[in-house]
Amino acid sequence: MPRMTATADVFQAISSPIRRALLDKLSSREQTVRKLAASFDMTLAAVSQQLQILRRADLVTVRRAGRWRVYRLNAEPLREIDRWLETYDRFWTARLKALGEDLLRHERKEERWR
Repeated sequence: MPRMTATADVFQAISSPIRRALLDKLSSREQTVRKLAASFDMTLAAVSQQLQILRRADLVTVRRAGRWRVYRLNAEPLREIDRWLETYDRFWTARLKALGEDLLRHERKEERWR
């Protein structure tokens, strides 16, 4: 059961466009809250609140560097989500392939009747 809760937390955390944008910013390098906030039209407190949600989902880690809190992406929890989504990727790939083949068959039938 704790595994489901962790996955649910990750889904909840990435449901926000702001939090996804924060993860995108952190994917290239670790950054301070101040640096992250400069990229958004948000206060430091609002950005910190969003980072706290990401932290609870274990999507970011934080370390102290003097007076600053430096955040870093932890993409590991996203792997489980990615593995789960692979099932649906295979499903849609197969469905779209079958649709393409069906359309090709219908096209050939129409050409015979012309």
